[in-house]
Amino acid sequence: MMTLTETDKKQLQEKGIDEAQVAEQIEIFKKGIPFVNLIAAATIGNGIHKFSEEEKEAFVSLFDTNKDKLSLLKFVPASGAATRMFKALFQFLNTYNPANETINAYINREKAELIRTFFIGIEKFPFHDAVIKRFVEKHPDFLNLPDHFQKYYVVKILLDKDEFDYGSSPKGLLPFHKYKTHPATAFEEHMYEAALYDESNGLAKLHFTISKEHNNDFDEEMERIQSRVTEKTGVDFETSFSYQKEATDTLAVTMNNEPFRLETGEILFRPGGHGALIENLNDQDADIIFIKNIDNVVVYKYKHELAQYKKVLAGKLLEVQNKAYAYAKMLDETSPSEGEISEIKSFLQTELNVHVRSDFDKYKEIYQIEFLKEKLNAPIRVCGMVKNEGEPGGGPFWIKDEDGNISLQIVETPQIDTKNKFQEEILKSATHFNPVDIVCSVKNYKGEKYNLLDFVNKKQAFITNKTKEGKELKALELPGLWNGGMAFWNTIFVEVPLTTFNPVKTVVDLLKPAHQVKDK
Repeated sequence: MMTLTETDKKQLQEKGIDEAQVAEQIEIFKKGIPFVNLIAAATIGNGIHKFSEEEKEAFVSLFDTNKDKLSLLKFVPASGAATRMFKALFQFLNTYNPANETINAYINREKAELIRTFFIGIEKFPFHDAVIKRFVEKHPDFLNLPDHFQKYYVVKILLDKDEFDYGSSPKGLLPFHKYKTHPATAFEEHMYEAALYDESNGLAKLHFTISKEHNNDFDEEMERIQSRVTEKTGVDFETSFSYQKEATDTLAVTMNNEPFRLETGEILFRPGGHGALIENLNDQDADIIFIKNIDNVVVYKYKHELAQYKKVLAGKLLEVQNKAYAYAKMLDETSPSEGEISEIKSFLQTELNVHVRSDFDKYKEIYQIEFLKEKLNAPIRVCGMVKNEGEPGGGPFWIKDEDGNISLQIVETPQIDTKNKFQEEILKSATHFNPVDIVCSVKNYKGEKYNLLDFVNKKQAFITNKTKEGKELKALELPGLWNGGMAFWNTIFVEVPLTTFNPVKTVVDLLKPAHQVKDK
């Protein structure tokens, strides 16, 4: 048994973490986390829908016809800093000296192709003009410097903490797109996008999960852009923010699975990863919730095509939701016939991808109805899946749990035992990957919200090795928001085009056509 001091108990109380959680997490560290058991990759016709043009039009029409009767919300995880986005530029600053060599010599020596691409397209970046203006103001002779000195100082002013400090800034507040009148942030682009599919009765609601220290920055950005976006779109906006809850922080342990203590004696807790945001999502109240990452946006000219596919997913959700609601109501209010039980079972299998055991028909009727009710009364998610044009990675798979239940899941590569030949072959056979393009229903037919925490598979957490104060430790990440965090939801996968997936993982991604107002 773990012994907690009075100081420890006070620390837990302040965070809102109870002792049982700590004990549970220590057990997870001790037992380890099993790999998921892949049965097959989800493919077209086997877990992934591919709709015809007629079907797409019908789903868009269904959504457009019903949206004003519904409360809609766009939920955007946006707390991440842009550090990784500028990783190569930080490395450039640390390893390049303009007094010793040219940029080309450095690129060839370090094989730094991303740096080459950055400087080739430097004038196309939305922050270029502001950086040059700042430097000319501070150093009037800047433009007379040799080219490689100019480039070095551009990167320096971009990242220096006393200057633009983009590496420490939230990704959502960085200028992403260069319009004639102004540079637009990812935050602004999400508002324009929301006006096209997240609008009900002239109002679009957005919720961003952010870091507490950047709260004022997001407020200022919203005040700066809201009137402009409303004027252009004719839509009003209701924007809210929340922070990752301290109660979702997870325990860090030593390599012997004892609580890791800092030099101060305090127990070390770490943020639980994006899976912690299931708590934030659980606090939202809407009939339909769109989920999309902060960096997956496009310039305005591509937004209508993107919005059409969001409506396709939402229309499919409404179609299935309406049937699920009708069946759940029937089971609550009537005694279903044998034929109706068979009909509901077929709906669960074909429409909601629920695995029904082969001996289901041998159950007593009361147990059949109990099973059907349980499966119908769960949140529903319709997830866009993009065709995998590159290396196979995490994405949509059929998995089997330790109780023999088979389900459709989004699985990340670290959850898979790639040393197992059979599992590796299934991973390589994957045809699609997950772009985080999700439309959700989180209420039952009575309009009551589900407690989303009831549908998390805690066994799909992640254990990683880290260091702190020069010592090794093990850290725990909660089940990912769209992985184990939604493991017990009803899941539908739909193929969407690659054009709907335009994340900005590195700064040079901003040079891609989807992020350029004028293609050259």
